[in-house]
Amino acid sequence: MTPVLTGSPVSRSTPPVPWSTIGWVSCLLLACYAPVLYRLSLQWYDNPDMGHGFFVPIIAGYIAWTRWPSIGDKPAQPNWWGIAIVAWAAIQLYLATLGAELFLARTSFVLSLIGVVLLLGGTKYLKAFGFPLFLLFFMVPIPAVIYNALTFPLQLRASEAAEWAISFLGIPIVREGNVLELASQKLNVVEACSGIRSLLTLTFVSLVYGYFAEKRTWIRVALFFATIPIAIVANAGRVTLTGVVSEINPEFAEGFIHEAQGMVIFLVAIVIMVVFHQGLARTASLLERSKPVHVQ
Repeated sequence: MTPVLTGSPVSRSTPPVPWSTIGWVSCLLLACYAPVLYRLSLQWYDNPDMGHGFFVPIIAGYIAWTRWPSIGDKPAQPNWWGIAIVAWAAIQLYLATLGAELFLARTSFVLSLIGVVLLLGGTKYLKAFGFPLFLLFFMVPIPAVIYNALTFPLQLRASEAAEWAISFLGIPIVREGNVLELASQKLNVVEACSGIRSLLTLTFVSLVYGYFAEKRTWIRVALFFATIPIAIVANAGRVTLTGVVSEINPEFAEGFIHEAQGMVIFLVAIVIMVVFHQGLARTASLLERSKPVHVQ
């Protein structure tokens, strides 16, 4: 006589979660990187360019959780190359600590996570969690050398576009570099108005949006690179709006109203990104439907 098992059947669609292993490895990583992560979180709070940093680990963790069922019921196959990546990350952290290099110290944390996933789970796990691990790099501020190299060209592009738009509206304006001279005052397009702030956040948003809203890889890539011109156009719109309203009242060019303009323009940039995606998706669908079907 065969015994009958009662109760809920055990699902084999997902592997059991090794919480004990995940727990002690997480404790080790936090113990090693606690000072680095603490200073990083302070920069998220103090630096307006990195305000999205608080959301990066939360969103990446959620995506990793949703990716867990894709692993299937196959057991983990540890890959010893993970030790090499963890060792490299440890050396990078050591050298960064000696040289007070924040970028290398912070990226070594992400490299350690990649190495741990490869070591404990193997290539299958690394492939499954590759995207959320890649997103974690966006919580690290870019080096000052790269930041400065990007900022000034963006300041000039925003100033040029704003000069053209304000002139088109019939308002007299003279531009000298990144300085816009109006009848009432001079507007200096500083680093905060260069567009780098919206560009850093918008690229992260485009990756997350593309992951959830689009399945075709080439459209995701196009959406990612489209954030550069979108950020430039949106920020030029902000400078233009500042110039126009400052002609009405110079106080509108600073303070709360100026900051509110930045938030509105960023929302407009997201809308432009969504519209651009919808246009690409519909065009791709039309092209796919127009392809001739070959009957064998």
